[in-house]
Amino acid sequence: MALCLGMMSHVAVASDLEELFRRLADPNEADWQRVEESILREWDLSGSASADLLLRRGQEAIEAQDLGAAIDHLTALVGHAPEFPEGYAARAAAYFSSGLYGPAMADLQQVLVLEPRHFVALTGLGIIFEEVGNHEAALAAFEAAVAINPHREDLQQAIQRLAGTSEGAAL
Repeated sequence: MALCLGMMSHVAVASDLEELFRRLADPNEADWQRVEESILREWDLSGSASADLLLRRGQEAIEAQDLGAAIDHLTALVGHAPEFPEGYAARAAAYFSSGLYGPAMADLQQVLVLEPRHFVALTGLGIIFEEVGNHEAALAAFEAAVAINPHREDLQQAIQRLAGTSEGAAL
């Protein structure tokens, strides 16, 4: 019976996420910030107390700027729960903050394998691509993020900035 309840709970969460993503994609959604926060909260749920602890420790270490400890905790997390996208997303943030763009990009790509609608991972890829001068890839990543979450003004501004750069380069 517990297995059935667990599976029903997973289906309910998936259904809830589908509805949240549908609402987030609507450019007229007045309550988009709350919808976005709900998605972020759902993404943080691993279903495992030990994975949640490792994620929390990694996030706390990032906040404390102890990036080595953050990477260690988050590497343990992705080893323990390789199907949990937020482990990779958090470790990508630690790698990025450490200036390790290659590993950050690899982790962000893994996030997108596990959750293709991860607009935060797409944004992170856009930031890294822009930082290294690959404006076309940055623009594509930001546009993909906006297709999922059209409400972020920072993404709209990045697209406008990069579209201008691409147009200027073509002249």
